[in-house]
Amino acid sequence: MLQRSVVRVGVTILASSLALSACGSRGGDTGTSGGGGSSDKTATIGVIAPLTGDLSALGLGIQHSVELAVKQANDSKAIPGWTLKVDPKDDEGKPEPGKNAATALSGDDSVVGVVGTLNSSVAQNVQPVLSSANIVQVSPANTNPSLTRGADFTNAPKRAYPSYFRTCTTDDVQGPFAAQYLLSKGIKKVATIHDKKTYGQGLVAAFSKEFTAKGGTISAATTINPDDANFQTAITAVKGSSPAAVYYGGEFPQAGPLSQQMKSAGLNVPLMGGDGIFDDKFIALAGKTSTGDLATSVGAPTASLDKGKTFLAAYKAAAYPDASGAYGAYAYDAANAIIEGLKTSLKDAPDAKSARQATVDAVGKVNFEGVTGTVAFDQYGDSKTRVLTVYEVKDGKWAPVKTDEFK
Repeated sequence: MLQRSVVRVGVTILASSLALSACGSRGGDTGTSGGGGSSDKTATIGVIAPLTGDLSALGLGIQHSVELAVKQANDSKAIPGWTLKVDPKDDEGKPEPGKNAATALSGDDSVVGVVGTLNSSVAQNVQPVLSSANIVQVSPANTNPSLTRGADFTNAPKRAYPSYFRTCTTDDVQGPFAAQYLLSKGIKKVATIHDKKTYGQGLVAAFSKEFTAKGGTISAATTINPDDANFQTAITAVKGSSPAAVYYGGEFPQAGPLSQQMKSAGLNVPLMGGDGIFDDKFIALAGKTSTGDLATSVGAPTASLDKGKTFLAAYKAAAYPDASGAYGAYAYDAANAIIEGLKTSLKDAPDAKSARQATVDAVGKVNFEGVTGTVAFDQYGDSKTRVLTVYEVKDGKWAPVKTDEFK
């Protein structure tokens, strides 16, 4: 996916403790229940995600899903002689705080892996820091293709960071999937808007390429600024082209108001976006006019899968204060990919730091059935699973309307 400090105060000791961990202030104490012994060595899995700000609902779901995977691993003594811990860092959805978080984690000798980031633009700053320290990074949400296959990913793919992997599929799959869906519904004229960020630009480019190649027309193409709140200029630009839909590259904090302002301006067509707008807050921000709006998201609906139901039940039982969100299942699988790798890399390791390169190598070879499907990576670090779902807003909720594997 995607681009984006106050300590949360709870009314009980438990809520306060969870909130502190959400801000990263007690990260070393999270995810450690059960399985540990006084003689165990310690290895840490970091989390880099927006734990405050507009995208915190997604980031906190990522954090808690990693904590769940680590707790289960410790409870089952998955890695004999070792206790795993979680250290969450807040990137605020911004590149520079993300880089600082990666620097802090790479300086901790106990860190053997990182789950994150949420935003592709943040990942661009995090990748080189973690790579230089030989720390494996598995993202549950980055969808920009260049992160794994380089700037010229279409014509000359080249892996820049062998330590980087992701459990979600990419925008060059997600954009075309959306294009094919609209065309299948007889929508052949679409205007595009993006927020000038890495995620939004890449998504719109992939969508537009497929849409026009299959006979569709991009009636207008315009942009907004990342901090805009009034979108009338962009709306006027696309409204005059009489599109049958608007395809948006960006995230829900702006997409919701954009949808609402479109409809108020008389542009009564569906707004469609990628996984960046697939959040309940989009509907809350857009209001009743969001009915009929569309989004694609990676994978099948978690609740529709047997392992997904098990994950959601375990997450609920753990009583985390935040929902698992759109990427919880992918974060859980990302954490378990690292844990699977650690079963090999830590087996005979004298300490965590010395196992970093072996962990990178082992994660590249994992193959197991996760919550989201088979977790395995290709030669670039991309997920081999390319399943996506189209969702539509119906009766104030996101409802799945099509799930398929992109071919």
